[in-house]
Amino acid sequence: MLGFKAFLPEKIFTETASTKNVVVDSLMLEAIEAEGGTTETDTLSNRKITFKATNGIKFPAETFEDYKGYQHLVNFYEKLLQLENTKQGKVRIAYFGDSMTDGDLIVKDFRASLQERFGGEGVGFVSITSESAPSRSTITHQFSTNWKTQSFLNVKSPRSPFGVNGHVFFVKHDTINPVWVRYKANNVKHLTQLNNPTLFYGRSGNREGRLNVIVGRDTLRKKLNPVSTLNTLNVAGDVKGFRADFIAADSIPFYGFNFDDGRGVHVDNFSNRGNSGLPIGSFNTNVMKAFNEKLGYDLIVLQYGTNVLGNGSLNFGWYEKRMAKVVEHLRECFPGVDILIISTADKSKKYGLEMKTDSAVVPLNTAQKRYAVKTQSSYVNLYTLMGGDGSMVKWVEEEAPALANKDYTHFNFRGSKKISDLIWNQINGGYEQYKRLRGFKTHVAPKPVSATPIDTPKTEKPTQVRAAQAGNPKPEPAKKPAIRKDTIIRKKDTTHAQ
Repeated sequence: MLGFKAFLPEKIFTETASTKNVVVDSLMLEAIEAEGGTTETDTLSNRKITFKATNGIKFPAETFEDYKGYQHLVNFYEKLLQLENTKQGKVRIAYFGDSMTDGDLIVKDFRASLQERFGGEGVGFVSITSESAPSRSTITHQFSTNWKTQSFLNVKSPRSPFGVNGHVFFVKHDTINPVWVRYKANNVKHLTQLNNPTLFYGRSGNREGRLNVIVGRDTLRKKLNPVSTLNTLNVAGDVKGFRADFIAADSIPFYGFNFDDGRGVHVDNFSNRGNSGLPIGSFNTNVMKAFNEKLGYDLIVLQYGTNVLGNGSLNFGWYEKRMAKVVEHLRECFPGVDILIISTADKSKKYGLEMKTDSAVVPLNTAQKRYAVKTQSSYVNLYTLMGGDGSMVKWVEEEAPALANKDYTHFNFRGSKKISDLIWNQINGGYEQYKRLRGFKTHVAPKPVSATPIDTPKTEKPTQVRAAQAGNPKPEPAKKPAIRKDTIIRKKDTTHAQ
């Protein structure tokens, strides 16, 4: 069995409380120092929350305790309704998160449920490099080590503005080794092709840069033209995979590639380990408007909290205040977009000899709900959906197989699928209610779909047994592909290189 270990993807999270690979964004540390002692006056918990009609649609009033804010998804729901009825158009979601969504966890199943219901092919926007690339199952992503990466987690003044993924990438001058990226579609339903691969890059005075795009035995030569705030370059039609070599591309800021078929629903996963959500407030408004013009977002999801819990305080007024500003900034960057806040999940820590819910979870959850209400955003209370107090302990110790890792913080693959289902069910429940308010007949919602491979062996492989022993759930037969040695890249972490 030990011989198979080298062929397994790198684990996203450790099985213990050690988090040596996780950094905490610098903006959160500054916010705690500046406003950590401030408190917010409670004016919401004892009153009903009423809504103003949007396009003639008005949802019933809600209490603060049970707040969901479907009213603030009316524009998003209308786009889904038109898509469902006409089979025309497209809907796009930007899903921002921290280590909970690393490796496309949670998001991949959320994407699969939406694409199964409303159509759409493609994995969406993928960065030039990513620390979670080896563990991502929805696309095979490899890259050379000679990329320079700047992240909004720890760089205040990047050489060029950050992209919508919170990063900007530059080639390192190297006369010997080429600078390259490689993407390959995996056998996952709705993601079996790299649909319309398109490079996104920024402005530069360099007019000599070009790409050599290698598809099979063919090489396509593409010239870069970095004259605008945001530039795009279609590199091929629908393909199974390609490699792009970046030639004489010094000083040009690169962001990533987008893969979608231009119709249905597409969900971009913008996860960053250690992110509190506050760095999003550093987005350049003009650059984000340029991204929005080309991609067209209808919903922004913010799922944060894991990295905010460990600051030693039970007062999160500072976080509520700062994240409210982040939401308002997002509305400037992406005019007309609806916003969904997903709360922190349960997290456990040891009190004496017993693992219990971290005492900071409920106060943070309340602060997140408060800024959702104040900013007129929709809200998913993930803490209560997964069972409330003590639920993480149950997910780790009582579920068989376990749904979360032994750090009592992160979900494994099986638990991430369940979390995705909880989120999907709430959003879809609001959508069905919207349809009734619009006078349309509703039907029993389809079950959430799993983003699983579609042509896999019928027997469990030794690598699957090893994965289950490593803390991940035991895959069902015929749903997990054999992992080949040539799909694994061993690399150094370049995400936070300066």
